[in-house]
Amino acid sequence: MSTNRTAKQSISFSDPPIVQAMFSKASWAWVWLAVRFYLGYAWFTSGFGKLDNPAWMQTGSALQGFWERAVMVPDAPARPAIAFDWYRTFIQFLLDGGHYTWFAPLVSIGELLVGVALILGAFTGIAAFFGGFMNWNFMMAGAASTNPLLFTISILLILAWKNAGWFGFDRFLLPLLGTPWRPGRIFSPEKERKRSDPESINGEA
Repeated sequence: MSTNRTAKQSISFSDPPIVQAMFSKASWAWVWLAVRFYLGYAWFTSGFGKLDNPAWMQTGSALQGFWERAVMVPDAPARPAIAFDWYRTFIQFLLDGGHYTWFAPLVSIGELLVGVALILGAFTGIAAFFGGFMNWNFMMAGAASTNPLLFTISILLILAWKNAGWFGFDRFLLPLLGTPWRPGRIFSPEKERKRSDPESINGEA
């Protein structure tokens, strides 16, 4: 009986070969390079265009206006921009406290840094996460535009964190720094590293 229970508990499922290749193999890095550049350019241009705009970098009035439009509740049958009351309460709290004065520059610089990181392929998965988080917040505030597309691309890049930056700085950063669950060479130089399959990232098949 105990043997059967152990066997049932150890059952695991593997991803289809195409999924393993897409998110682990270096041969797919060319695809992610194009995707990464597209997303990175979108974030870079968005953030760079705000740097010399006082409404974003000084007063925060641009973000203030966006939040004020988002929290408005129109008369029926029109629907409000924000669908969830808890998120509207959160944005109203930020408005009432005048937090747009520091939040707007943070958004501008954040967009720029995410774009630079994606273009350079440095910490691609982390950069894509923060980019996707900004897209999520824009959508929660009722702004569709290109956010659904950019959010979807961010999710894909997060899944492809091992090989999306292969043609970039991640090719050197990931083996050097490693991950929280597998330290890189800089944190465990005494451990002998096995050689990776030339068609895989970090030894993943």
